[in-house]
Amino acid sequence: MMIKQKLFCQQVIEQLGQVIEVKARAMFGGYGLYSNSVMFGLIDKEKLYFKVDEYNCDEYKALGMKPFIYLGKHKPIHMSYYQLPEIVFNNLESLSVWIDKAEAAAIKAKQARKKISNKQTSRKKYLITNI
Repeated sequence: MMIKQKLFCQQVIEQLGQVIEVKARAMFGGYGLYSNSVMFGLIDKEKLYFKVDEYNCDEYKALGMKPFIYLGKHKPIHMSYYQLPEIVFNNLESLSVWIDKAEAAAIKAKQARKKISNKQTSRKKYLITNI
């Protein structure tokens, strides 16, 4: 399985590399796909998933694509990644557009996490200085 997964990852990198500079990092038995320091996609069990948000998720659903789900300790965990349609993967022009949307979703999510983190850090500093 690992050899097939690695070969699939190489194929994905070659295809995406025709559109953007992309790097894959091994993680949890799969791969995270990064461009400009942002994880916009992932590979798991020889399937390619792209980051979604409220602006691009319906496009995936309209084509019958499924979300990335993994089994947590007690329940399935739904993540904001959907499987990329093969028809998009094989068309460089479409692929470029879908990558842009996935990157935009990933950047927004990263900025939102940063805001939350900054608020928590500010709150901790306030608590420490008022002790």
